[in-house]
Amino acid sequence: RLRETLDIPVFHDDQHGTAIVVLAALTNALRVVGKDLSSIRAVVSGAGAAGSAIVTLMLAAGVEDVVVYDRLGCLSRHDETLPPAQRRLAEVTNPRDVRGDLRAALDGADVFIGVSAPGVLEAEWIPDMAEDPVVFALANPDPEVDPAEAAKHAAVVASGRSDYPNQINNVLAFPGVFRGLLDARATDVTVEMMLAAAEAIAGVVTDDQLNPSFIIPSVFHPDVPTAVATAIREG
Repeated sequence: RLRETLDIPVFHDDQHGTAIVVLAALTNALRVVGKDLSSIRAVVSGAGAAGSAIVTLMLAAGVEDVVVYDRLGCLSRHDETLPPAQRRLAEVTNPRDVRGDLRAALDGADVFIGVSAPGVLEAEWIPDMAEDPVVFALANPDPEVDPAEAAKHAAVVASGRSDYPNQINNVLAFPGVFRGLLDARATDVTVEMMLAAAEAIAGVVTDDQLNPSFIIPSVFHPDVPTAVATAIREG
């Protein structure tokens, strides 16, 4: 692997950057609805580069119940037919061994995070989720569900688009990450650093600012790069 062969940090914006910002937004979304990371059920649609990185960081942050859904259905460790990449995800997720389609995965879930394809989530399925559900539909430019339709049923909705509230944009993670890595003379990007960066981004949104339409700071917020750099340097 590239990270193991180089003596400099390897940072992938669509993986590490997206995972950091998603965790920051999720942290604040759960503050809005009064839930804890350790107690939620989450569904991640998409088992590619972004999805796998998001799941890895969510697990490290304390989320215990994550179901990953992709074109093969809900990934299960008991499915011997899974390709290697999906099998690695299945081994650390889906503790209740949920099987079937996306709607089956969403039943009783607190959180949906989509990094997959347009239109895979029907807004009418959201009421099947737990009370005060959180929906992050991040496929760009066309999200998994129309944010306006999702907002009719979900307590908090985010997307990757700038024309709706709560844009989850991986640019929030850098240049702060790079500045922090340079300051620390780091040779790797660790999970601890990424957790610290997510906490720093979430913390920029103060209690009096936090609301369902404002869970993540603007990409132009002047405090974000410094907060992230400090978190990476000290993480």
